[in-house]
Amino acid sequence: MKLELTGKQRARLRSMANDFDTIFQIGKDGISDETVRQVCFALEARELIKLRVLDTCPYTSREAAEVIAERSDAAVVSVVGSRFVLYRPSKTKKDKIEL
Repeated sequence: MKLELTGKQRARLRSMANDFDTIFQIGKDGISDETVRQVCFALEARELIKLRVLDTCPYTSREAAEVIAERSDAAVVSVVGSRFVLYRPSKTKKDKIEL
């Protein structure tokens, strides 16, 4: 299931994520199953997360964002430089982000 966002939804999520800290870094080991599992836990808890790709990573920021989004059923909100933002609505959280 691929999550699609409209331009307005993407803009709203991008503005919300502006002040967020980066909670994951993708390094020389690339994207492992454990990384995807941790991203899924973070998305369930927060819905919107910011990640960073280090210079040693075999993926570009865009490639890493697409791979992780696909494997975690999330949507890529934005990719700027070495950072990217992912969104996935929570299945269990009570106060969800309203789009």
